[in-house]
Amino acid sequence: MKRRRTTLLPLAALLGAALTALPVPQAGAEEVEQVRNGTFDSTADGWWTSNVTAAPAEGRLCADVPGGTANRWDSAVGQSDITLVKGETYRFSFKASGVPEGHVVRAIVGLSVEPYDTWQEASPVLDAAAGSYSYTFTAPVDSARAQVAFQVGGSATPWRFCVDDVSLLGGVPPEVYEPDTGPRVRVNQVAYLPAGPKNATLVTDATTKLPWALKNAAGKTVAHGWTVPRGVDASSGQNVHSVDFGAYRKRGAGFTLVADGETSRPFDIDAAAYERLRLDAVKYYYTQRSGTPIRDDLRPGYGRAAGHVGVAPNQGDRSVPCQPGVCDYSLDVSGGWYDAGDHGKYVVNGGISTWELLSTYERSLHARTGRPAKLGDGTLALPESGNKVPDVLDEARWELDFLLRMQVPDGQPLAGMAHHKIHDQQWTGLPLLPADDPQKRELHPPTTAATLNLAAAAAQAARLYKPYDKAFAARALTAARKAWTAALAHPAVLADPGDGTGGGAYEDDDVSDEFYWAAAELYLTTGERQFADHVLNSPQHTADVFQAVSFSWGSTAAAARLDLATVPSRLPGRDKVRRSVTAGADRYLATLRAHPYGMPYAPDGNLYDWGSAHEVLNNAVVLATAYDITGASKYRDGAVQSMDFVLGRNALNISYVTGYGEINAHRQHSRWYARQLDPNLPDPPAGTLAGGPNSGIQDPFAQSKLTGCVGQFCYIDDIQSWSTNETAVNWNAALARIASFVADQA
Repeated sequence: MKRRRTTLLPLAALLGAALTALPVPQAGAEEVEQVRNGTFDSTADGWWTSNVTAAPAEGRLCADVPGGTANRWDSAVGQSDITLVKGETYRFSFKASGVPEGHVVRAIVGLSVEPYDTWQEASPVLDAAAGSYSYTFTAPVDSARAQVAFQVGGSATPWRFCVDDVSLLGGVPPEVYEPDTGPRVRVNQVAYLPAGPKNATLVTDATTKLPWALKNAAGKTVAHGWTVPRGVDASSGQNVHSVDFGAYRKRGAGFTLVADGETSRPFDIDAAAYERLRLDAVKYYYTQRSGTPIRDDLRPGYGRAAGHVGVAPNQGDRSVPCQPGVCDYSLDVSGGWYDAGDHGKYVVNGGISTWELLSTYERSLHARTGRPAKLGDGTLALPESGNKVPDVLDEARWELDFLLRMQVPDGQPLAGMAHHKIHDQQWTGLPLLPADDPQKRELHPPTTAATLNLAAAAAQAARLYKPYDKAFAARALTAARKAWTAALAHPAVLADPGDGTGGGAYEDDDVSDEFYWAAAELYLTTGERQFADHVLNSPQHTADVFQAVSFSWGSTAAAARLDLATVPSRLPGRDKVRRSVTAGADRYLATLRAHPYGMPYAPDGNLYDWGSAHEVLNNAVVLATAYDITGASKYRDGAVQSMDFVLGRNALNISYVTGYGEINAHRQHSRWYARQLDPNLPDPPAGTLAGGPNSGIQDPFAQSKLTGCVGQFCYIDDIQSWSTNETAVNWNAALARIASFVADQA
């Protein structure tokens, strides 16, 4: 599970002087106004300013905003010392205008002191004429230190902001969030393979079978049949039927499925979309790169300056000190991928992400349907394209070089171990381009988990890069050996679960799986007995490592098992290892067949995990691997069908992949893919996987909309929902791997 805490903005850290202080209002009564002097009829009493010149004008508060600021919070007006009551519903409303038009105001309700939590925020684009805005939310905490603020910085040129009728009304009825789920026929909105499984789900009150019809783009019925009633689906609370139209195998575009008076969203029957998705899912990583300019000619609309290279306001990643008391040296830890929607870089998540990309390539070398050229040189439009190295290896190399830089130097305490992570000293707000991040960067303590991630990823790299760069392969293997030795000497140096300021903690209290994984990769690369012995003696080697919620950065034993089963070696008992993979796949296949939405994922208690979309895909990886081992079509079909959930066959009727499907997630939580907050910034690139349903709904925005949600409904496509809608490098790695597998089955 990915446990991270994100504060959207340091709301009051840079505030100027208050114009006039006001007493704290009393909350709790019905329909109580919390804002004082929100109409500005004669004065601006009670409102503070920061880096603006503000005064009442024609019954409004107008602020002249200077140009040349980098961040929204660099200029603001607001009111502090507002009392909120936990569980009470509030309506935050105002009128606002901007001259010249097109500027964005970030209107928030949040905590005015550390940690500056934000409980409600919106970023409307303003016109010259005043527009009216209204938002309803439920306070997640009791606080007498709340504030409303209008953040207006971040413009290169000066402009004038005016606001009026500001209200924060308590005791209003809760606003019930009802997602628009569209037609009740739920399909893979992208494509089905002509010779692959084709299944859909119908949401209906009917308890007996119903007729269905498959129509082509011209509206002609090309296949028909009867639904199969499935009863109430526990993961959604819906009464559903299943539809199987797999007997139809003709290629085409614009098909729809009709049942119970409803027409599905359109889809293709063709493999072409998966060839595109195979590439887009890996192209995603180039725009996640740190330490290099992103070229607009390679990613139109996504070009940006290099982040964290020491050019003001960046403090840079080329000489990063440790947190106070951790070490007395600095390291060049530039490069690598930004982990998710923030600017942090993490060895534990970087390790599993790099492994899955490398394994996507390694599978193509060994599997009967593998096609290495599909991610070969020139396929991904990278700066390195044309160097006669497969592009997928070039992209993974960007992260591998960073992982190697995170190793503790010789001569230092804990030499050979890897620092757990590097990120900002404090959380930053949204939006914020990497080059504009002003925060101090810090190295966090080395951990055994990070060290073993480095050992595993570097050992795997050593065998895959050897045909292309022998020197790099040798350097990677040397680093892997050194990390392994250091981990054996320090087997229980764990991450502090409280180390979550400015970045995620990524804590892990059991590293036996990381030891197993690192030993497996070192053995597969070297064939040495010392590593084989550790693999064979590890309790993980005989454990059931294929659990309901899938492997992940905190549970890596399955990564070892999959590679031991598929990468050629002379490991004693390898046949038993391969059988364990097919046994795990059989359980996932049984789960898929029992699930009315046809996915190999059914977490205990129907509690969907953080990043559930990628967990569905990682369980599909096990099915795909079982097919590679056995050639049994049932595993291939299970892996292919698993894509349906991610691409639209789900309770919300949404594709969780940006740019794929008629309705798709495109407002993921990110500081630079932030068009929702700033029209000058892009949405995430096509091929970006959203986290997906998360029963924990840890962020305030999701809590305000989704409290009490059932399974699949615990998701909202909004940039504020970092617990359900973030993007992350490990999630996209799962998408890349399965998209590539499905494309190979065409």
